[in-house]
Amino acid sequence: MLLRTLRKRSVLPTIVLAGLTLSTVSAQVLAKPQVANLIVKVENGVDDFRNYLERRRENARDTAATPQAQTRRGNRTQATESQKATATAKKDDLDDALGDLNRSTNRLLRESDATEKWMETKTQLQQVVDDGRKVNQAVTRGNYGADAARLWGVLRTGINDLARAYGVTPLGI
Repeated sequence: MLLRTLRKRSVLPTIVLAGLTLSTVSAQVLAKPQVANLIVKVENGVDDFRNYLERRRENARDTAATPQAQTRRGNRTQATESQKATATAKKDDLDDALGDLNRSTNRLLRESDATEKWMETKTQLQQVVDDGRKVNQAVTRGNYGADAARLWGVLRTGINDLARAYGVTPLGI
C-alpha cells in the first residue's frame, strides 16, 4: 500500500511536467506558399492599419479647420498643455511602434522570398512579434476607437497565426 502511494505521488508530478512540456509552442508543418501567404496577410494588415491612422489624422485636421468646428470648440474648455503633450506622446509611440513593425514585416517578406526554407527566417519573425507587442501596448494605452481596435485585432491575429507557424510565442490578447 505504501509503495502504491509513493508511486502515485511520484507519477503525478511527472504527468504534470509532461503536460506542461507538451503545451510549449511548436512550429506547424506548412508549405512555403502557405507561410508566404501568412506573411503577405500580415504585411497588408500593417499597411491597412497605417493607412487608417493616417486617414483618421487627416480627417481630424480637416474637421478642426472648418468654421463650424472652431465655433463649437469655443464653447468647450480647451485641453491643457499637459493633456496635449500626453496625446502627442501616445500618438508618437504608436507611430514609432507601427513604423518598426512595418520595417520588420517588410524585412521578413524580403528574407522569406530569398530563402529556400522559410524556417530560416525565424529570427526576422521574432522581430515582427516583438514589434507587434510594442504596437499592442500603444493601442491598449491609447483611445483610438472601435475601427482601430478592429483593424489591430485582425492584424494581431495574423501575427499570431504566423508566430504559431514558426513555433514562436504569439502576442496573446
